[in-house]
Amino acid sequence: MNRFEGSGNREAKIRYLDADFQILSPGSYVVCAVTGKPILIDELRYWSVARQEPYVDAAASFEAEKRAGALPVQNR
Repeated sequence: MNRFEGSGNREAKIRYLDADFQILSPGSYVVCAVTGKPILIDELRYWSVARQEPYVDAAASFEAEKRAGALPVQNR
């Protein structure tokens, strides 16, 4: 099945787990919590279990961590 069959071109609902995710409602993509860009399910590599959010790339994941205050602030 390709990305246009079955689940169609709609947003999936996902539960993000440690090193895996569970599709709760079928779809072909999710939306990055930082950038708002769509992420094809087959290309989903970054997410937060604690916040249950997907990210388009490592930079977006890092930005989400900074916004959440999860990273220590370095004093110079």
